[in-house]
Amino acid sequence: MNSIPIAEQHVDFLKTLLGARCLSGEAITANYASDHTEDFVFYPSVVVKPESTEEISAILKYCYTNDLIVTPSGARTGLSGGALADKGGVLLSMERMNRILHIDEENHQVTTEPGVITEMLQQAVREKGLFYPPDPASKGSCFIGGNIAENSGGPKAVKYGVTKDYVLNLEVVLPNGEIMWTGANVIKNATGYNLTQLIVGSEGTLAVVTKIVLRLLPHPTHDLLLLVPFRKATEACAAVSTLFMAGIIPSGLEFMERDAIIYTLPHVDDPPEILKDDHDAHLLIELDGFNADVLLQDAEKIMGLLEQYDIDEILFAETQAQKDSLWKLRRKVGEAVKSHSVYKEEDTVVPRYHLPQLLESVKRIGKAYGFHSVCYGHAGDGNLHINILRGDLADHAWNEELPKAIRELFTEVVKLGGTISGEHGIGLVQRSYMDIAFSEVQLELMRAIKRVFDPKNLLNPGKVLPDKPNV
Repeated sequence: MNSIPIAEQHVDFLKTLLGARCLSGEAITANYASDHTEDFVFYPSVVVKPESTEEISAILKYCYTNDLIVTPSGARTGLSGGALADKGGVLLSMERMNRILHIDEENHQVTTEPGVITEMLQQAVREKGLFYPPDPASKGSCFIGGNIAENSGGPKAVKYGVTKDYVLNLEVVLPNGEIMWTGANVIKNATGYNLTQLIVGSEGTLAVVTKIVLRLLPHPTHDLLLLVPFRKATEACAAVSTLFMAGIIPSGLEFMERDAIIYTLPHVDDPPEILKDDHDAHLLIELDGFNADVLLQDAEKIMGLLEQYDIDEILFAETQAQKDSLWKLRRKVGEAVKSHSVYKEEDTVVPRYHLPQLLESVKRIGKAYGFHSVCYGHAGDGNLHINILRGDLADHAWNEELPKAIRELFTEVVKLGGTISGEHGIGLVQRSYMDIAFSEVQLELMRAIKRVFDPKNLLNPGKVLPDKPNV
């Protein structure tokens, strides 16, 4: 979609402020118009790349005064369209806000700007013996600020929690340009409303995050990795709660159904030979800690517990190369599946005991509506990613019938005690389904919060919250 022009005087102001770090017209390349959401393309009118909180404040103050829409943007690895400038206006790219400001070893904290790549932050703190656990599949390219916006999780969420569990304090710029901190750099804080956690997961609709204070942990010294083949996918899902009921808390517990592995193996160099004709799904189980003997005991316990299921021989990754190969396979599933077809990805999450029912519902609804799905995800926390491939579906089936199928699926998810997004956010693509997860009273409270932060509705409008129904 072509960008919507804005008045030349506004472009001139932004170029005066930022120089070559303000792009307009043909200088705006395609990578600023899309993320990893389906096949969406929305060109902004202007791209600005500030380098300081003060520049962001000046940009937002000017845009607020002149009623210009602003869309905060990170690495654009998102899967819900939340960082796309679908209404034109100013795309506020955080790519130049990319410094780790301070690693506080004494207090196990790090202060960082939002444009730091997540994996680079993890590596920097690991050099100090410290650990930042949240690790989304795109950790090698996504920004920590985007993780804040989406409350990202990843495989280690099952043991260590998600992004919100590590955010202590945020410096933010409000839509009118005012700068403030949301909390304090402490673990316990019962002082007033929790503005920090309100910003986490708000998808850039309330304020622009400019500095982040994260708590850290000591880095585990040992880990083990098991790959378990199941002959029935529903049994792989059922085995998840069995492990937890026995007191096992893995640091990673990932589900991949057969097609997920078939689609991914060609995308991996020197792929592991793990798939047999009768394998319907696999669980990838990681254990970590500080005592190798305890981890071995837990691994033996897991193997004993899984004997009640119809499994094939368990693969124990004995070398770091084997571990890396298996994790690379898991992390590449998303992009590999999407390379086969136009797709829609649903990010469902239910209490883990209900995973078998969720998987059965996905396949039943797919059969009824004629679509093929490929399922994988973070089974340990009940988070199932459902990739619906278009394949040869006709336009009517894809555009008219599929939304009905998704609504039916989300309704089932909520009945199971779950919700419609575990870590990908709502953005553009799921906002029309928010009424399934929330009552109109709840949605109106959220709209009221948005109005308090952004009374002109200029910061990332049209994301997360559905339009108010006509009465």
